[in-house]
Amino acid sequence: MSSGGSNRLLSVEELAEYLGVPKATIYDKRKEWGLPAYKIGKHLRFRERNVETWIEKQAA
Repeated sequence: MSSGGSNRLLSVEELAEYLGVPKATIYDKRKEWGLPAYKIGKHLRFRERNVETWIEKQAA
């Protein structure tokens, strides 16, 4: 992922791979983590820039 993120939407699979966690963790923890998601049909998508912002906040 590029620095600063983009408007690109990531699938659960892409996000899990990027974070190095199982897909089930994304489904189980996304609300607890406060990670914004978009429901498109029956699929969850995560905006790349929101993920980058969330990651930066985790380091604080």
